[in-house]
Amino acid sequence: MKKAVPQAAALLLEKLLLLAHLRPLPAADTDRGEPPAPPSPPPPAAGCLQRGDLLEVPRTLFVHFGIYLGENRVAHLMPDILPALTDDRRQIQRVVTNKRLILGVVTKTASIRVDTVEDFAYGGSILVNHMDRLFKDRLLGSEEAARRAEKLVGATAYSLLWNNCEHFVTYCRYGAPVSLQTDKFCETVKMIIRDQRSVLASVLVGLAAVVCLGLAPSTTLPTILVTFLLWMAG
Repeated sequence: MKKAVPQAAALLLEKLLLLAHLRPLPAADTDRGEPPAPPSPPPPAAGCLQRGDLLEVPRTLFVHFGIYLGENRVAHLMPDILPALTDDRRQIQRVVTNKRLILGVVTKTASIRVDTVEDFAYGGSILVNHMDRLFKDRLLGSEEAARRAEKLVGATAYSLLWNNCEHFVTYCRYGAPVSLQTDKFCETVKMIIRDQRSVLASVLVGLAAVVCLGLAPSTTLPTILVTFLLWMAG
């Protein structure tokens, strides 16, 4: 029973990460007689990309980033447990499986790896230098961006919020690690905390836990503590 909980949690996380990599096609509107929407366009040909370009691939739950190095190669940061376990480049360079990715997230280990444009895109559409409009004053030269990316290739630390693929590419192309996705997430959390309805929700969840699991320190103390913290932070 004790092993079932972490196994179930790992399975759930694996499914969420798999969902984040998928781009399901919307169904056709048969009532209106409309045809299904066309699939996502293929990645741009390598000849259309310039060395040092910042590439974005929108996923379902997040956006993945990389720096184009030329010759159909992209440097990008991915959570991966394998570089912490072995120095065998052949094993590390293989496609990162969901298990490797999950263990990398949990253990906060990653690698900045070089893959083909097709493997990087994973079937998604690619935006090129889409963030340049937000960082016009910080834009470095394309060659400098590519060189920075190449210097960082290899094992590295990972943090979902503070050191992810977006931090990597913004450091390379704009000179400072920034993550707009992290900023947006933190703002959302701040809004939830400030919303007084969160206090009521925490009370209801706590009462439900007490009813289902019984009156015990493991149920009452978290309820009181979380409710108090939300009330004081609101």
